[in-house]
Amino acid sequence: MSGGETYYITTPIYYVNDKPHIGHAYTTLACDVLARFKRLGGTEVKFLTGTDEHGQKVEKSALAAGLSPQALVDANSANFRDLASHIGASNDDFIRTTEPRHIAACQDLWRRLIEGGHIYLGHYEGWYSVRDEAFYGSDEVTTGPSGDKVGPTGAPVEWVKEPSYFFRLSAWQDRLLAYYEANPDCIAPQSRRNEVISFVKRGLQDVSVSRTSFSWGIPVPNDPDHIMYVWLDALTNYIAALGFPRQDGDYARFWPADLHMVGKDILRFHAVYWPAFLLAADLEPPKRIFAHGWWTNEGQKISKSLGNVIDPLTLIAKYGLDQVRYFLLRELPFGNDGDFSHRAMVSRMNSDLANDYGNLAQRVLSMIGKNCGGKVPQAGPLIDADEALLAGAYGMLAKVREALDQQLFHEGLETIWTVIRAANAYVDHQAPWALKKSDPARMETVLWVLAETVRLLALMTLAYMPDASARLLDQLAVATDKRDFSAFRPEDALAAGIILPSPTGVFPRYVDAEGEG
Repeated sequence: MSGGETYYITTPIYYVNDKPHIGHAYTTLACDVLARFKRLGGTEVKFLTGTDEHGQKVEKSALAAGLSPQALVDANSANFRDLASHIGASNDDFIRTTEPRHIAACQDLWRRLIEGGHIYLGHYEGWYSVRDEAFYGSDEVTTGPSGDKVGPTGAPVEWVKEPSYFFRLSAWQDRLLAYYEANPDCIAPQSRRNEVISFVKRGLQDVSVSRTSFSWGIPVPNDPDHIMYVWLDALTNYIAALGFPRQDGDYARFWPADLHMVGKDILRFHAVYWPAFLLAADLEPPKRIFAHGWWTNEGQKISKSLGNVIDPLTLIAKYGLDQVRYFLLRELPFGNDGDFSHRAMVSRMNSDLANDYGNLAQRVLSMIGKNCGGKVPQAGPLIDADEALLAGAYGMLAKVREALDQQLFHEGLETIWTVIRAANAYVDHQAPWALKKSDPARMETVLWVLAETVRLLALMTLAYMPDASARLLDQLAVATDKRDFSAFRPEDALAAGIILPSPTGVFPRYVDAEGEG
């Protein structure tokens, strides 16, 4: 495909010292829904995820495990590749910061910054957190419960003193503020945008961008005693995956990124450091950065020490992939913090999926199988109630597109569920089972309106729940080349007489082991 609309969406690259958890799955899933939705609309999408594999934390962990850093990151990176596969992610690329293409991009970016006078050699002395891979000012460091010094995240910090290259971040305060002002949608949600602007207005300090006290990283060009600070290294992945330093091909086609999706804890790096690095290198900054919230587990903060880290693969095995995908993007406004609980999960599965959506589809298809010879019924003249339901169904696309363009995944689902609820009310009001005797032609019209509504609903939920939605389209005998938004129009409505397979439920009720569900 060439010449059409493009969309470049990225997850952060995940740090290999972590095991994949619900937060990683959440970010990747949100990006996947948006990537799928854009593709259904005919947009050429580049969807990137990957792993961040350098830094002092990796070097220490490898030493403790008796492994080389490369062996450690090879094993741990595979876990994140597997996660993407298990949650049904449709990413087009998976980048690792140990790849030659990434190293070449980082070293070229460094050269550009040096040539522009934006990096200088100095001496770093201050607080550094190995766990966060972050430098902190004295005003951000406090005394923790055990008497040790900790950063704002609660991570231990240590006093570091070593030669270092610095990036002149202090010179970018006014230009960053001008960038935010000129691009009001470049940081979202609004609360996070306000935080970033407030941080920049307080004044920016030059930032250390190299280390000499350990060696697991990308060597600084022309000074191999230094390795690049892990965040300058990591952020460059977004352009490395497009073939940078070449600026033709994918780079010309997809950069600047349409959306960097990140957790709120790494927003500062993406919304302050990254635009400054790019602008200093005469490269365009990303169009938009969205920082989402964190999950708790049954009301408790998730932490390794509490032993309540949520493994997404365990959730999928217990509840089902499409059910987990639906819950994570439906349960809370995207951008807010939210709580995962078994009760809430089961409620969504049984109320929204089984009772509302699944029951609608099963009732309609079963009545067609029983009363219309298993064929798409013939629609007669439409009355106001028919027209109203169909208008709402056809109207979903524009509303959901608007919501997803703002990363309001929950609002997109609420738009879809408004139509599902309307269709269920329509079934009850029209009572096609009674029409079978009194007005069989009217019964066929009602069942056709419902079947067409289910077709449109299945198209709308393809991005969120691809497997279940595809099975619904199978049961409506929708051709594979009619399963995108180009078919979201009356001209592609279900044709009377098409033979349908026997219906089977796609959203079973969840029943707890104790018999409660």
